[in-house]
Amino acid sequence: MSILAIVISLLLLMFLAYRGISVLLLAPLMACLAVLLSGDAAFLLPIYTDTFMRALGNYVIQFFPLFLLGALFGQLMADSGAAQSIANGIVKKLGTQHIVLTVVMACAVLTYGGVSLFVVAFAIYPISRELFRSANVPKRLIPASIALGSFTFTMTALPGTPSIQNAIPIPYYETNSFAAPGLGIIAGLIMLGLGTLYLQSRVKKAASNSEGYGQHTEREAVANEDQKQAPASLPLWLALIPIIMVIGLNALLTYGVFPALDLSFISDEFENVSPSGQSGLWAILIALLSASAWLIITRWKHWLDLKESVNKGCLGSLLPIFNTASEVGYGAVIASLAGFAIIRDAVLTASPSNPLISEAMAMSVLAGITGSSSGGLSIALETLGSEYMVMAQQAGISPELMHRVATLAAGGMDTLPHSGAVITLLAICGLTHRQSYGNVAMVTIALPIIALISVITLGTLFGSF
Repeated sequence: MSILAIVISLLLLMFLAYRGISVLLLAPLMACLAVLLSGDAAFLLPIYTDTFMRALGNYVIQFFPLFLLGALFGQLMADSGAAQSIANGIVKKLGTQHIVLTVVMACAVLTYGGVSLFVVAFAIYPISRELFRSANVPKRLIPASIALGSFTFTMTALPGTPSIQNAIPIPYYETNSFAAPGLGIIAGLIMLGLGTLYLQSRVKKAASNSEGYGQHTEREAVANEDQKQAPASLPLWLALIPIIMVIGLNALLTYGVFPALDLSFISDEFENVSPSGQSGLWAILIALLSASAWLIITRWKHWLDLKESVNKGCLGSLLPIFNTASEVGYGAVIASLAGFAIIRDAVLTASPSNPLISEAMAMSVLAGITGSSSGGLSIALETLGSEYMVMAQQAGISPELMHRVATLAAGGMDTLPHSGAVITLLAICGLTHRQSYGNVAMVTIALPIIALISVITLGTLFGSF
């Protein structure tokens, strides 16, 4: 009965989230429903106040600084004009003859540099709209082009990316954001190459069918909601400096500064802090904070309203982290039920000879259920992370390889139709699931799974590199 209770609560969570109900309310309600159906009604309130809220609070404690500084940096990039300058610069360099690649690369540069994928979608959509309209390419392909550049290889594969998905495994595996860089680059090239080829084939097919841009009611007011006043433009090289700072400082601190320092005194003073497990997060935080400070100082005379930009960025971090933390709380409650032990054992023994396959299955399933790569990844590692670490050590698999497989797996099934990121992207573009979701699914689900399988195969044969 406990397993049935878990399945019912998960299906309702997916259905109601797809219908647009906030996970802030859904997560505790569906967790309570699972407890009730499992026959543990007497423990309902203690499970909520202790299990659910404790897991939620621990997640916020661990990752709130990253959400806060990531959202702040993204808002500063947008409001300073840097994001728009980068997008315009890439359009000028690549031209309009390769519009899909132009949109993908513009999104990739921004997201790899730490700009929120939602900020990128708002910034790139107006440019994409004009490019696709001028080339008479169907508008329905815009969401897939933006998703390929924002939701795939720069989020889970490329080494050093400051995305939350790439940071979540760090404390569990004591790794850093550059884990398994060679395999990450291979996975990124697979997603970028196959994704671009696929979308180009859709463009050619549409042309052969004489399908043009189409008749659409454009959503310029929505797309430009955060850009009612255009910020002062700046040269491309200057706009790229903050992104270079994020990537460069992260690498310098990860591979140069922190390894050279003796940080054992920190553990002596703070017994719950492991420098080896936290330094990867510290590096990303310092890099984002430094790049944000650079933007504020160098653009000091050009801000339209610096206080509003800072406040909007900070407030913009609250909903994403509490959405994810609520999903983590839900996962903790599910993990406390008797039925979860059966499910956990089934997942862990799915491939006893290769923990990578077992881990990939767990991350994929939970990301698909929650409709969130960060949510699924957090739940899986919170409940199964220690088991996977032990399994990896017994099988002689490096933590770096486990880290990279975990992030890639979480970035596959996370964009099912009920995904908040997909729903938001389609709303920005003014399109429906019927019009665009098939192509979005191909570049954000099918191709990342191919990249994941390739990495598991290479990692099994040659180890982490």
